[in-house]
Amino acid sequence: MKNPSTPRTASAPRTTPRWTAASLTAASGAVVLALLGTLTGPPDAFAAEAPVGLGTAGSYSVLGGQTVTNTGPTLLNANLGVSPGTAITGFPPGVTTGAVNAGNAEALQAQADLIIGYNDAAGRAPTASVSGDLVGQTLVSGVYNSTGPLALSGTLTLDAAGDPNAVFIFQVASTLITDTASSVSLIGGAQACNVFWQVGSSATLGTGSSFKGSILALTSIAVTTGTVVEGRALARNGAVTLDTNTFLTANCQPVPTPTETAPVPVPTDTTPVPVPTDTTPVPVPTDTTPVPVPTVPVPTLNPAPAPEVQVPGGNAPQSPGTPTSSGKPGEAGDGTSAGPPAMNRGANIQSAASATPLHSTGRDRNR
Repeated sequence: MKNPSTPRTASAPRTTPRWTAASLTAASGAVVLALLGTLTGPPDAFAAEAPVGLGTAGSYSVLGGQTVTNTGPTLLNANLGVSPGTAITGFPPGVTTGAVNAGNAEALQAQADLIIGYNDAAGRAPTASVSGDLVGQTLVSGVYNSTGPLALSGTLTLDAAGDPNAVFIFQVASTLITDTASSVSLIGGAQACNVFWQVGSSATLGTGSSFKGSILALTSIAVTTGTVVEGRALARNGAVTLDTNTFLTANCQPVPTPTETAPVPVPTDTTPVPVPTDTTPVPVPTDTTPVPVPTVPVPTLNPAPAPEVQVPGGNAPQSPGTPTSSGKPGEAGDGTSAGPPAMNRGANIQSAASATPLHSTGRDRNR
């Protein structure tokens, strides 16, 4: 029984979320984008970095802005130039296997191309930040930015991870200084022609060090005694100084990246190949030589002579059937034949003869 004193309260209406087509589309799109971001990573994570374009400056081992000075038997395997300055000293004893361009149009063009390359390297979007001493680090391809000076007191390893086209770009805000006997090591197919050092001030390479890459310095470059450079020393505004150094300069030839291609189907000719038929009738050889038909001689059948019958009484033998002189039927002279056929007459005659008595005379026989 209901308690009349209990007040009735209205229940609050239930609210359920209402999904519209637009909201569902937006939600699904967000999920798809999130999944794509998870699978592919940042947009530039797998983008291959292009080499820095050096133009004609790439054909130089050493290019200075004001002067180039050398001490000792330095060896350059590419061009040597200076612009807008004109002074190049120390060659000889230094030797270059390329051209020497001092303050001419070729050197001016190389400097113009160097400016373009310098700005290209400085303007690349960094993929990682570095600072201080790079010793002991192993870096993969990318653009590394430093907001201050960089140093190298030991070995820096650059790993191309099997890609010979891997590019390494270092953006150095101020100076780059390497210690004595320091080195840059390349592994995984990395090439020195794809390593670029954009230096916002000056660079100094320590005595007896081994350096890889092209230095693009805003001011000056000093390469100290016995240093080997696999690359270039390109200074925009200042001097380049050398001391018994060896430069091995080479331009990269891009190695095509192998792409997986679908096998090309081998075309098959479904048209049946007609079988050649020879419509010329083949003559059937006929032998026109008559075949001799063998003749078998047929023997002539001669009737056997009728046997002579000896008549008793001495009369001449007569052939059976010979008519007698008697005119009676059945006897000689009547012209008829009575009795059995001729073949039985001999027997009848013999029977008659045997019936005649031996003592009968010839007269009786005639009768």
